[in-house]
Amino acid sequence: MRATSIALISALATIGIVACSESGETSAEPMQAIDSAASTDAVVDPEVANAGPDVGEAIPANFTARNLQGRAMQLADLTGENGLVLVFNRSADWCGYCQAQMVSLRDIRADLEQRGYALATISYDAPDVLAEFAGRENIEYAMLSDEGSTMIDAFELRDPQYSEDSFAYGVPRPAIFVIAPDGTVQAKMVESDYRIRPENSDIVAAVDAL
Repeated sequence: MRATSIALISALATIGIVACSESGETSAEPMQAIDSAASTDAVVDPEVANAGPDVGEAIPANFTARNLQGRAMQLADLTGENGLVLVFNRSADWCGYCQAQMVSLRDIRADLEQRGYALATISYDAPDVLAEFAGRENIEYAMLSDEGSTMIDAFELRDPQYSEDSFAYGVPRPAIFVIAPDGTVQAKMVESDYRIRPENSDIVAAVDAL
């Protein structure tokens, strides 16, 4: 697996990254289609590095996503005492890299909570798709549905390589934001290659560096 560029911007630290191996049950045809669409060249893309609100800026004021029960959730409903770690994923349905990351994130939920941060993922999946995955994998952190990609677009994270006729149309660039309770971005990680994800230890280190 070839690592392309990951932009990691933090108030106090720059964190390393590693490649994440594929796991979980996926549909072979969608994964093949995605693999063929993705670039394998290691190119630094300033557009990717600058995607999403920068550190010190506010997330979209209208942030709203649905939980597994379909209820609208806002930042105030999700944040811990010190903030929220919000992970943008492509899909819990067909993206094996995302599935592996979502399962792995279970291991740092308690660590983040001890630091006053809640954990949530967000994708374009419908609530019932996320609920099935969460139940199967015993995931207890918040999994949010942005069906229609409204928040993905508000964060300016939509991956432009997929056309409207693609099943992946509307997916975000995988990204992680550490967000203060007032909505200010404290740290962010934006990935240029969906096959590359930060280690859990890097996420915790980014929080500890604040």
